[in-house]
Amino acid sequence: MLMPAPDCTLCPRLASFRADARARFPGWHNAPVAAFGDLNAEVLIVGLAPGLKGANRTGRPFTGDHAGELLYQTLIKLGLAAGDYGRARDDGLRLERCRITNAVRCVPPANRPTPEEVRTCGHFLAAEIAALPRLHTLVALGTVAHGACLAALGLPASAWRFSHGARHLLPDGRRLIDSYHCSRQNTNTGRLTAAMFEAALAQVLQP
Repeated sequence: MLMPAPDCTLCPRLASFRADARARFPGWHNAPVAAFGDLNAEVLIVGLAPGLKGANRTGRPFTGDHAGELLYQTLIKLGLAAGDYGRARDDGLRLERCRITNAVRCVPPANRPTPEEVRTCGHFLAAEIAALPRLHTLVALGTVAHGACLAALGLPASAWRFSHGARHLLPDGRRLIDSYHCSRQNTNTGRLTAAMFEAALAQVLQP
């Protein structure tokens, strides 16, 4: 099963927060957010969790908030997406050879899922990875996504430490590429620049 149920209660704190958002913003998606992209994708990009006013509102990963601006502009530049990013799930943007998901499928308070919530949602990420027959590269946006990817593959995080721009060769021959998350906090503070982000993601195009 690739997706939690629309009314998933596996993480009580997230279910409560999602219900509160539904009451305040009834026109929003306010449910677990499905992955975006084709199941024939060769690259899986894994973020942290839906943003309250981004994917939780629009129903598409990284859509409608600051992080999506940098992510999708970079993917278009690298030829991994085509069309125009319009901050809406019906903008016509399409992904090329890649798919995007999150370590946690529901919006968390303050954009911070707990370790237990990451573990609970991990089997959905594991199922996502298993459903991609052509997958050869995972891209982890941030340390939480890095750990979630390794856990989903049954690998110890201590063996492959997160480092921006790192490219890890995994035992099954697939690669894990690390990047700082393209959040507003990281870009506003200069921790992550557009050039740094592009350089990290461009590694998926290398043999």
